[in-house]
Amino acid sequence: MRFRGGYGTIVGMRAEVEHALAALKSGNVEDGLRLLESTVLAFGMKVCGHREDAEDTAQEVLLKLLPYISKFDSPQAFSVWLYTVARNRCLMSRRKSKFAPKEHLALDELMPSGEELAALATSPHSTPENAVLRKENAEHVRAALNHVPPQYRLVLVLHDMEALNTSEVAKITGLREGTVRVRLHRARLALRKELAKREHRSSYRKGRKPAEAKPRRCRQIFAALSDYLDQTLDPTMCDELEKHMEGCTPCEAFLADLEQTVERCRAFDPQSKSKQQSKMREKVLLEYRRVLSSIQKTSASSS
Repeated sequence: MRFRGGYGTIVGMRAEVEHALAALKSGNVEDGLRLLESTVLAFGMKVCGHREDAEDTAQEVLLKLLPYISKFDSPQAFSVWLYTVARNRCLMSRRKSKFAPKEHLALDELMPSGEELAALATSPHSTPENAVLRKENAEHVRAALNHVPPQYRLVLVLHDMEALNTSEVAKITGLREGTVRVRLHRARLALRKELAKREHRSSYRKGRKPAEAKPRRCRQIFAALSDYLDQTLDPTMCDELEKHMEGCTPCEAFLADLEQTVERCRAFDPQSKSKQQSKMREKVLLEYRRVLSSIQKTSASSS
């Protein structure tokens, strides 16, 4: 049993953004734009769910960025600005689907039934070998992610896929940090539930019994699992949770399954490369040269 392990350093979009900013500031514009194009497009694929929306988002964000490149000195400020613009564009362009998920996730609806907990505690699906196989199946993650309501999906993508911390996600989304943590946990639970359905795990067979009420202590534990995994849980509550886990095999199995979901989420690659990227980069480079020329002319005439 692994307790208090937490997660190691995650290399997400922010690292790419920092490298891109350094390239842009040093005059290596083509490499900087290439890095930004790839990462913004991947972010759009995760949040928007449609390639067309993602490509539109990437192009608009890059074009909007050009006049402001010289004004950014802090990689963190640059990351927050870039994500905020990309987030706004994604939410405006997201295509509606008749299969769109409902907008609110209730914690009780995301909690596992006793049947599911029993299956998790005895099923071999949690073995490392099967975890690797499922991690490679990006299509399951993509489909499940698209069934997480947008306001929850955005927090999940920013925090778990793009490696931003709670404070940064709060700035980008305009939410309180406590609200970010609540939405993140429910998004993780929703993604885990969708993955279980799509992978035909034993607890989601047709004809399963309705979920019965869980013990009060188990309910409290489920509400705190994401904070525990991210090492943001109050130490006293952390001790209580670990003590409960030592005597509750089903809860321990559920924690392992949720952690596995987060790991799969962080490893997800939307494979966003397309023929449109080179055309997009050419258009952005042309616009960058136009903007740079305009700035130079303005500077020359004022001196």
